[in-house]
Amino acid sequence: MEHRQKTTPSLRATVPEDLAGERLDRVLGRLFGDYSRSRMQRWVRDGRVQVDGATCRDNRARVGGGERLDVAPAEDADEHWGGQPIALDLVWRDEHLLVVDKPPGLVVHPGAGHRDGTLVNALVHLDPGLGGLPRAGLVHRLDKDTSGLLAVACSLEAHTRLTRMIAARSVHRGYEAVVHGLTGPTGTVDAPLARHRVQRTRMSVRDGGRAAVTHFRRLAAFAAHSHLAVTLETGRTHQIRVHLAHRGHPIVGDRDYGGVRPVPARVAAGAARALAAFPRQALHARRLAFPHPVSGEPLAFESPLPADMTALLAALAGDAAA
Repeated sequence: MEHRQKTTPSLRATVPEDLAGERLDRVLGRLFGDYSRSRMQRWVRDGRVQVDGATCRDNRARVGGGERLDVAPAEDADEHWGGQPIALDLVWRDEHLLVVDKPPGLVVHPGAGHRDGTLVNALVHLDPGLGGLPRAGLVHRLDKDTSGLLAVACSLEAHTRLTRMIAARSVHRGYEAVVHGLTGPTGTVDAPLARHRVQRTRMSVRDGGRAAVTHFRRLAAFAAHSHLAVTLETGRTHQIRVHLAHRGHPIVGDRDYGGVRPVPARVAAGAARALAAFPRQALHARRLAFPHPVSGEPLAFESPLPADMTALLAALAGDAAA
């Protein structure tokens, strides 16, 4: 499939006198704040920046003040992904932003073992121009077996702003999970995360890792399990799964961080069958709220629990009432 590239207008500005003597990349970052400095540096190296009509490829070049700067933005694609007609549940769509309700089982990004059939392939089919954005516009991810809401940027401007909002912790992400054991009414896990020393596809709590903070609130208690609402202060890979397991309450169905756990004898037969048959980690990205990356309009979205988690909770509730 031939991919249509989004066209981005050229950027033009005059260097103010108060920036005289500064490096070119720093000046570009100040004048064109909608784009990250690293992106501007890449455009300079790629010959996309002219100073008074002459191409400059040196980010360290000093400006004298009064120069005319012309920038030809590029839609920095990581690689070329083919579009595939995979149905998507779109919660929001405009020229700058998509919000997708991802089903469980759908891989988000192509990688080893999943070169196609992913959310990225579906997005590029929906809008081929997304193939020219970093990671097809994805600014955060969900694991294959985690369901729920994902934001996708549809323009460089939106991508830069959403990335900054996530870094500034101004994007609210709320999850629901079913975990082993009875938790307290509320709790916080503040534990640094890093790659597992041996199993490099997994994360672990480790001194010297990146700071990570997870909060939870118990929504319901069953005979031997808890239904939690979970919020994040940070967004590390596998954060909720690792933190809850570290706390002694791994997510139901999470074989990576919880293993195969025997069902306690006090759990009734119906609930035991539902637990044994649950095919994935019982984790759902339920809520997503943030200002629109371009208009600033407050946005808030909510995704109902998928049928498999609803059925699991019903079985556990029946167990608790027995």
